[in-house]
Amino acid sequence: MSGRTRARSCPERTCVGCRQRSAQESLLRVVLIEGRCVPDQRGTLPGRGAYVHPAPACLELAVRRRAFPRAFRVQGPLDTADLQRAISRATP
Repeated sequence: MSGRTRARSCPERTCVGCRQRSAQESLLRVVLIEGRCVPDQRGTLPGRGAYVHPAPACLELAVRRRAFPRAFRVQGPLDTADLQRAISRATP
């Protein structure tokens, strides 16, 4: 035996709001579609993705720090209304 374990590693991503690393499954993937930040619930939409905790505090930090334009490598402000609606529905 080589001493290796067969446990699969869980992919980790960094939240663009609070900058903490978490398991990919606990974060919400966001993609850019025609200048709008759209939540990708299933993780199947094409394009570059950014990850954020599904919490209003993390979303507010990301918007305040202009993290989405930097993550998507675009200029100017982005529309985050769809993302704010999705997060407000997800939190009790």
